[in-house]
Amino acid sequence: MNNDNIITAQGYHVPVLLAESVEALNIVEGGVYVDVTFGGGGHTRHILSKMDGTARLFSFDQDADAEENTRRKSPDGQQPLANDERFTFVRSNFRYLDNWMRYYGVDHVDGILADLGVSSHHFDDQERGFSFRFDAPLDMRMNKNAALTAAQVLNTYDEERLADVFFLYGEIRQSRRIASAIVKARAKAAVQTTQQFAAIVEPFFKREREKKEMAKLFQALRIEVNNEMNALKEMLQAAAQWLGKGGRLSVITYHSLEDRMVKNFMKTGNVEGKLSQDFFGRAQTPFTLVNNKVIVPTDDEQLRNPRSRSAKLRIAEKR
Repeated sequence: MNNDNIITAQGYHVPVLLAESVEALNIVEGGVYVDVTFGGGGHTRHILSKMDGTARLFSFDQDADAEENTRRKSPDGQQPLANDERFTFVRSNFRYLDNWMRYYGVDHVDGILADLGVSSHHFDDQERGFSFRFDAPLDMRMNKNAALTAAQVLNTYDEERLADVFFLYGEIRQSRRIASAIVKARAKAAVQTTQQFAAIVEPFFKREREKKEMAKLFQALRIEVNNEMNALKEMLQAAAQWLGKGGRLSVITYHSLEDRMVKNFMKTGNVEGKLSQDFFGRAQTPFTLVNNKVIVPTDDEQLRNPRSRSAKLRIAEKR
């Protein structure tokens, strides 16, 4: 077994709630499915294993590293996904789901899966700047060709806008004080690395909560750099449009912001959670909830993969 194979499934990203999220799609013969978060290809491979020869699967990812995984064998020797005629890789942000389904002449979709977690590969790649564990350039772009980096956010946003990013996307209570400290620090020297950034904000966190608060701060920056909340909203809206009657939406979330959006959308058809009713008071929503209670990883899965601990699976069916 070569190193590429190990990187693909075990090092790039361990798929979370694999069986549960794919089973939720209720795969049928000749169906059309979309995995909007390809990553290491774990969920995609499992979906393909359940499909017949006439079904189709489109998998999205904007990262060039993820695209490389389509050309590698799996750890157990399965052929590269690129060799499977049922499979199409789409090098794009999932917010453009609508555009690509039109491009490929798809009539409707029978199931959409989204694992919204950041791949382990991104956290472990020292050069990408996603983690405070390494001293690296403040990048955080999922798409390396995108213009905005984390360094640009920290060095160009005004104090109020920085505070809003930290408060809205990281739920950081001291967001305004932290933003003020960054503005003062960058007046002396640009903030270019993860360790520079960490040194500025460290004094605001109690020792026992430092790692957790730092993770939330880095999360806020990453969400802003990649415009994740708007992308998720656009993908969900497209999903409601493209799923046929009985089609399934299976979404794994990892933090309260995205989970709230997904929960609201599945219940009401919009991310704000505003429920509209018809003349008779009946709820007007495109979905029926398949699981009223979220599905979480088993104790065994959490033990095997600690990064799965915050995962929540929500499933809805198109009416």
